[in-house]
Amino acid sequence: MSQRIVERVIGRLVTDEELRLEFTRAPRSTLEALRERGWELNHAEVDALMSTDIGLWGEIAGRIDSRLQRCSLKGTAETSENV
Repeated sequence: MSQRIVERVIGRLVTDEELRLEFTRAPRSTLEALRERGWELNHAEVDALMSTDIGLWGEIAGRIDSRLQRCSLKGTAETSENV
């Protein structure tokens, strides 16, 4: 296992709202997309990340300072268009 890559993925899931939302909607394809971008995750790591309670990532994100978060602006643009 590449511990460094796993740590990066976990860090991104906790701090990057857009990636976290993508992951909660389609975990396997999100991890596969990261692999295609050069993140060296093996099948065991993908399976382990997928077997982790999906709600954990949002719960952790909610507990850390918002200044450490990368917020998604996609929902904001979509919401303002519908008003």
